[in-house]
Amino acid sequence: MHCMFLKRGYVPGWGRAYENSRNRRRGIYRQSCLQGFGRAGHEVIVYDNLSTGFRKLAKWGDFIRGDILDGEKLRACLRKHKPEGIIHFAAFSQVGESVSNPGKYIRNNVGGTLNILESMRDTGVRNIVVSSTAAVYGIPEQCPITEDMPARPINPYGETKLFMEWMLADFARAYGISWTALRYFNAAGADPEGECGECHLPETHLIPRALMAVTGELKDFRVMGSDYPTPDGSCIRDYIHVSDLAFAHVLAMERLHAGESGQGISLNLGTGTGFSVKEILHAVERVTERYLPHTTGERRAGDPPVLVADGTHAKEILHWKPCRSRVDTIIADAWNWHMSGRYMVIQPD
Repeated sequence: MHCMFLKRGYVPGWGRAYENSRNRRRGIYRQSCLQGFGRAGHEVIVYDNLSTGFRKLAKWGDFIRGDILDGEKLRACLRKHKPEGIIHFAAFSQVGESVSNPGKYIRNNVGGTLNILESMRDTGVRNIVVSSTAAVYGIPEQCPITEDMPARPINPYGETKLFMEWMLADFARAYGISWTALRYFNAAGADPEGECGECHLPETHLIPRALMAVTGELKDFRVMGSDYPTPDGSCIRDYIHVSDLAFAHVLAMERLHAGESGQGISLNLGTGTGFSVKEILHAVERVTERYLPHTTGERRAGDPPVLVADGTHAKEILHWKPCRSRVDTIIADAWNWHMSGRYMVIQPD
C-alpha cells in the first residue's frame, strides 16, 4: 500500500492537455497515477510497505520502503524531501474482508491516515489528494449518485473511508490543509501502452477474473449473487478506466497547487452509466471472442445492489472528462495486458 510524494517539477496546465494518457490486492490505478504524474513532469517518490505491492512496478519515481503506521518515519521523509503534495492510496479495500476483519481496516485506513495528516501538520506539507470510494454511500436512495446524497456505508471498508474524509475536513479547519477526496466507482482496465495492469494475489476483481476464466486459468468462476433487485439479478456498477482515474488525480493536485480548493471537496469519479455483472461477462465474451464458463454463487457480504456515479462536479470543477471508459475499451486494454504475459512474471517482493 502506498502514498506518493510529489517533490517538485510541477507543470501548470499540463493536466488539461492530458487526455489519453493492486500490487497484490490494491489496484492498478496507483501505478497508472504514478506513471501519469511522472509524465506530467513531477519528481515522484513512492512510499510503500509492499504489503500489497510490487517494487518493480514503482518505476516512474524514487522508492522508500515504509509504512503509514510508522508516524516517525513518515515525518522524517516529509522533512527530508519537502513534497509539494501527497497522493494517499494506502488503504485496504476488500469489502468482504472488511466485514470479517474490521480491526485491520480501522487500524490501517483510519490510524494510518491520522499519521499522514499529523505528519503533514508537523512538517508544513499542505496539499493532499486521497483515494476514497463509492462505498461511502452504502445503498443509495437513487442513482446516479450525487455527492450531496447521504453517506451511509454498509460495510467497515466504506465506514473507514468516510471517516478518512471527516478527518481531512477537521485538519483543514484546524491547520489549513488543502484536500480533495476522489470517490472512485469501479476502477478497471490497464495502461493502454501495456506498462502496468491488474495483478492481484489472490485475484478478486471481476474483469481480470473473467479473463482468467476465458483462458482456462480460473476453473471455478462464480457470479456472486443472482437475486439482487436489478433487471438481471446481478450487481450493477459504474466502471471507470484507470487512465481516466489517473488523469483526475493530476487535475486534482493541479487545482490544490493553484490554491483553488477552499476547505476541501469530495468528488465522484464515474461515467454515469452502470453495467451489471452479467453484462460485463457478455462484454468479455464479445471482446475476447471466447466463451466464458461460469456458475452462480451466494451474495458477497456488504455489496450494495447498484452503484452508479453522477460525475458532473468532477467534470465542472476539475475540467475532467473520461476518455477511455467505454466498457469494451476497458476490457480490451485489460485483455491486452493479460495476454501480454507481463503480469505473470511479476513476483512478490
